[in-house]
Amino acid sequence: MMTTGYDCPDLLNLCMARPIFSPADFVQIKGRGTRKHTFEYKHKNEWGEEEVIKREKEYFKLFDFFANCEYFEEEFDYDEKLKLPKPRINGGKGGKGGGDNNSGKFTSLRPDPLVMVKEQTIGYEGMKIDRELFKKFEDRIKMDDIIKKNVELGNWEHVVSHIQNEIFDKPEEYFNLEKLRKAAKIDRKISIREVVEKIFGIIPKFKTKDELLEEEFDKFISIYPPDENVNVRALKYFFKAYIVDQDVRKILKAKDFHALQTNPTLPISVFKEVAPQYREKVPEYIEDYVNLEIFAA
Repeated sequence: MMTTGYDCPDLLNLCMARPIFSPADFVQIKGRGTRKHTFEYKHKNEWGEEEVIKREKEYFKLFDFFANCEYFEEEFDYDEKLKLPKPRINGGKGGKGGGDNNSGKFTSLRPDPLVMVKEQTIGYEGMKIDRELFKKFEDRIKMDDIIKKNVELGNWEHVVSHIQNEIFDKPEEYFNLEKLRKAAKIDRKISIREVVEKIFGIIPKFKTKDELLEEEFDKFISIYPPDENVNVRALKYFFKAYIVDQDVRKILKAKDFHALQTNPTLPISVFKEVAPQYREKVPEYIEDYVNLEIFAA
């Protein structure tokens, strides 16, 4: 029932109770469940203190009673050329002769298919309907001689400018970075250059957020090697939390450490395990050398 114009991010279950034939409708309907959400509830800890527990929404279930997922994954022709409707004749409003024989009713004599229930987990690669958008963009980029020439010459400023001015946000496809990121199932922000490098095989894949975090932490400890008595696990946790969570950054900048009592990303127990010399050094390093923008999504 819910297609466009409805936003309820805490939905965990969707039910498709009718057949869908429009890819746009299908994306919009299943999009009701893909909204991010943080669930919060109050909880008393072992000392009787009230805490706010937060949990991120990690998945949702889609109950599909009309095989819409299979249809858009296996049967729908994404390359089909749509035919324009023929003009009405005799001034009628209902096709030939002004009549309309489509009553809008359908009777099925098939047995009830709900005698069998099959649950399928959608992996990180997503659905075909989502992957098709990135494939179309990939084909568009590879066919552009200006882009190919400038990639070979290493003129990345010209490549980025050309894509922004000539390809992005056009009515034919309306490509943009956010749509491409979602289609490719990337859990962080990406740049135009990174997308083009992936398309032309300059990089083998899009690195995940955690892979980039690991790389940044390795750079940090190569410059500031921890002593034997340093809890490296807590240090890494602290390092990553400061990068990915703006609330953690605000708390530490304000030195409001009591707020970590209810922070799910960096609990106070972990913060206490971080060696004192790193509590100032890590934020200073990250602010100076790490591009926080790419870790947002």
